[in-house]
Amino acid sequence: MYDAFQKYHPLVNFSFFTVVIGFSMVLRHPAAQLISCICAILYAVQIEGKKAVLFSLKFCIPVLLLTAFINPAFNHAGMTILAYLPSGNPLTLESILYGVSAGVMLVTGLVWFINFNRVITSDKFIYLFGRIIPALSLVLSMTLRFIPKFQVQLACVTEAQRSIGRDVSEGGIWQRVKTAITILSIMVTWALENAIETADSMKSRGYGLKGRTSFSIYHLERRDQLALTWIGFCAVYLLSGWMASAFSFRYFPRLHSAPLYALTISFYLIYLALCLTPIVLNYIEEKKWKALYSSM
Repeated sequence: MYDAFQKYHPLVNFSFFTVVIGFSMVLRHPAAQLISCICAILYAVQIEGKKAVLFSLKFCIPVLLLTAFINPAFNHAGMTILAYLPSGNPLTLESILYGVSAGVMLVTGLVWFINFNRVITSDKFIYLFGRIIPALSLVLSMTLRFIPKFQVQLACVTEAQRSIGRDVSEGGIWQRVKTAITILSIMVTWALENAIETADSMKSRGYGLKGRTSFSIYHLERRDQLALTWIGFCAVYLLSGWMASAFSFRYFPRLHSAPLYALTISFYLIYLALCLTPIVLNYIEEKKWKALYSSM
C-alpha cells in the first residue's frame, strides 16, 4: 500500500523511529505503552493491510501471552496475593501485570522495528550514514536487506529440494534432519557468497574512499523541515516529562502511578500525537488524492 510518510526525507523517517522506539523502551506507564502499541499496529495495518493483522494474531499475541504467564512463575513479588502455586509460592497481581507490561513492550518494539525496516530502506540508511560510518552502514544495510532476500531464497531452495524428493515434511526423523541440514548448508553458502559479491561490488565502486561523491535523490524540503521541527519538539517535551516523573509507574511492592494533572495529561496527548504522525500524514494524503480524483 502507498505510504506517504515513507516519501519524506530519510532524516525525518529515522528521527521519528528513533524517538518513538526509544520512548517505547523507556516509558513503563501502561497508558504510554498502550498508546505506542496501538499506534504501531495501526501504522502496520495501514501500510501492510491484512498481512500485518495476520502477523499480530500469529506472533504478537502469543508472545504477549507467553511473557504474561512466564513472569508470575518466577517473580513472586507484590502485596496483592491472588492464589498460591503448587510450589507454595504466591501468585500476585503485581507480577501478572508486570509480565503483561513486559509483553506489551516487547510486542511494541517488534512492530515498530518491522515498520522501521519497511520505511528505512537500504539506500536511505547508506545515505544517512555512508559518509560517517561507511563500513558499519554497509553492514547494517546488507543486514536489513538480507532478511527478505533470505526468505525468498529459502522458499526457492526448499521447493527445489522437494522437486527431487527431499521434502522436510516427509520421511523419518533422521531423513527430515538430514534434509534440513542440507537446506541449511545451501543457505549458509548462498549467504556468504552474496555478502562477498556485495562487498566486492561496493569496493570496486570506491565506496568508503575519502573524497568520494555520490548521487542522491533526497532533498530536505519545507515539509521535511516542519516534520523535523515537530519531532524535535515532541522529543524535548516528552523528555522533560520523563525527567519530571510524569510517566512514572511502579509495580512493586504495590501498584503506584504518578498523579494526573493537566500538565501530566498533556504529555500523554503529545505522545499520542507523535505516534499518530505517520498515520495522520497517510490519511491526509489519501484524502488529497481522493479529492483530486473526484475533481477530474
